Amino acid sequence: MSDPASVFRALHRGRAPGDPLVLPGPWDAAGARVFEDAGFPALATPSAGIAASLGYEDGRTPAHEMFAAVARITRAVSVPVSADVEGGYGLAPGELVERLLEAGAVGCNLEDSADGVLLDPRRQADRLARVRAAAAGRLFVNARIDTYVRGLPGGADPVAETIARARLYAEAGADCVYPIMAPADDLPRLSAAVPVPLNTNGMPDDPPGLRRLGELGASRITFGPLMQIHAMDAVRKLAERVCTG
Repeated sequence: MSDPASVFRALHRGRAPGDPLVLPGPWDAAGARVFEDAGFPALATPSAGIAASLGYEDGRTPAHEMFAAVARITRAVSVPVSADVEGGYGLAPGELVERLLEAGAVGCNLEDSADGVLLDPRRQADRLARVRAAAAGRLFVNARIDTYVRGLPGGADPVAETIARARLYAEAGADCVYPIMAPADDLPRLSAAVPVPLNTNGMPDDPPGLRRLGELGASRITFGPLMQIHAMDAVRKLAERVCTG
């Protein structure tokens, strides 16, 4: 029987245009069960959604609470779960890998910025390579690229910089790259230039739009905290109706 990381890795391969892997983002165990029951083959936790569910601002969740939340989610479902662990919480690659595996995750997101500033791409590639080596195939590594959300020096081409980083990260062993908030119009150039699957962010209330993103080159679509935000909006409206009678 294949190990969970291999099963998860296989879900990203051979995707037909217009049929990207769509991964909803559970923020707690109950939500994870809902997504599994709906038929999704795997899940990808959003750090911002988990932070909100625990009462923290995005980026402020203590590492031990994030890993505990991921563990509760993985225990609640039978499908593979990848975890957004932000920048890795300052953990050494080996410790980060072990914490992820202990939590039951089959993959992780690692972003290439800190305190709102882009990291040196070669140093980030080296870190990704060390995470990959420590994981020894047991984790699917998704390298988030923050060129579109952190800003570049004046005149820099975000597509060219994103491609350069993506290639470095792929060479370092990243299984997938995630240029978060990349405009849809940039996806064809990005996907054509990068040798690994491309993750992009989509809108959960726009299924035709998800197919379109796949046609443009996305192999995988995630939603960040949007599903949690939609859920809380529904709860808020219900609470207001109940409160006002």
